[in-house]
Amino acid sequence: MIDQLRVGLFFGSFNPIHLGHLMLANYMVEFTEIHELWFIVSPQNPLKDKKSLLAEQDRYDMVIKGLEDYPKFRVSDVEFHLPRPSYTIDTLVRLSERYPKYKFFLVCGMDALESFLKWKNYEQILEGYHLLVYPRKGADGGTLISHPSVKIVDAPEIELSSSFIRRAVASGKDMRFFLPKDVYEHITTMHFYE
Repeated sequence: MIDQLRVGLFFGSFNPIHLGHLMLANYMVEFTEIHELWFIVSPQNPLKDKKSLLAEQDRYDMVIKGLEDYPKFRVSDVEFHLPRPSYTIDTLVRLSERYPKYKFFLVCGMDALESFLKWKNYEQILEGYHLLVYPRKGADGGTLISHPSVKIVDAPEIELSSSFIRRAVASGKDMRFFLPKDVYEHITTMHFYE
């Protein structure tokens, strides 16, 4: 029996969710200490351009379609109910208040670790939470790579991005093998990214 549920939090725009996200999430729940992984759909990342974003509800719905009832994955719209732009520390505090018996881990890429010192209240995040960091091509993690709250996870490097998929769909490419089946069908039906 699990004494304390350990939950990985995978933040993102998921614009759209793709198989790279799911492969990485699957690796995290099977090869690290977390029991579940929650996809936190961000309405607006303060470090990203908002112009290319689909509406938050559309992206949330696609994540639901993409998870295919896998019992170790959940999707959360917690950030939809927080002030904008959304900051990770505010989300972590809200989830910790709502689920006081859970232990939360922040799942992020090596590139995010490099820019982590720009995050709001990054010191508080490092004091109260652990980071599970996966490799990203061309990123070395920066100065926080050896911080005691940071664990580098030897996950496969997956070179697939939502921006690549959006550009490909916009130019008329068939991307069915890069996306969960239901997500691909939804994007095609709704003419997203065309």
